[in-house]
Amino acid sequence: MDLQLKNKTAFISGSTQGIGFAIAQGLLAEGAAVIINGRTQQRVDQAVKELKAKYPAATVSGIPADFSKVADINKLLQQLPDIDILVNNAGIFEPKAFTEITDEDWLRFYEINVLSGVRLSRHFFPKMLAKNWGRIIFISSESAINIPEEMIHYGMTKTAQLSISRGLAELTKGTGVTVNSVLPGPTKSEGVEEFVKQIATVQKVTPQEAEQNFFKTARPTSLLQRFATVEEVANLVTYVASPLSSATNGTALRVDGGVAKLIL
Repeated sequence: MDLQLKNKTAFISGSTQGIGFAIAQGLLAEGAAVIINGRTQQRVDQAVKELKAKYPAATVSGIPADFSKVADINKLLQQLPDIDILVNNAGIFEPKAFTEITDEDWLRFYEINVLSGVRLSRHFFPKMLAKNWGRIIFISSESAINIPEEMIHYGMTKTAQLSISRGLAELTKGTGVTVNSVLPGPTKSEGVEEFVKQIATVQKVTPQEAEQNFFKTARPTSLLQRFATVEEVANLVTYVASPLSSATNGTALRVDGGVAKLIL
């Protein structure tokens, strides 16, 4: 299927690895020009090199920015051209007992996971409305509606993204601009693989056993009963970014393996 993404330009925050990197590949494969982002120039250069090797005819570039630093974000916005597709993917997660989450932790998670998308959307949303076409996609999580007891601060930021996404969508009535959220479930990104290794060390089991235990205890409602691949998440995002998804707006689309039982 041709997703009609040729001549479209996308920017994906936090995209030198994991879900963001897989989204970049999905969009490049469909002919879009892609600008990726990571915290350092070295990470960006390496990711661009890998993408160019896989898609030699594609247009791909990268800009470093640390979304915990306002100066970096302002510099990024000055460097970015007009874009058609904005994927707000930058984010952090960290298991931590609620009583040990400090004020600084709460603010750090909000700054990176929520305000990163707010600042980028605030910059590009008016431009998309002016040309009557655009896609803004927030990469939220099933944790937005299925708050994990071990990461309450993370869940809070993912819920906030749903509110922002839906609110922005209300401002698109009668236009060719859409704003949606995509809610991945447990996904085997590099960060999650490290998370599983940490659990395995604590439990004194193999990573494979730790993954099985995770779904038995922490995510027993999963219908998939395994971690999704980053490509499985990226497939949905690539479609939502395309002109073919024009009737999908203001929604929270789940690619969570059936973890969340709530019917939206």
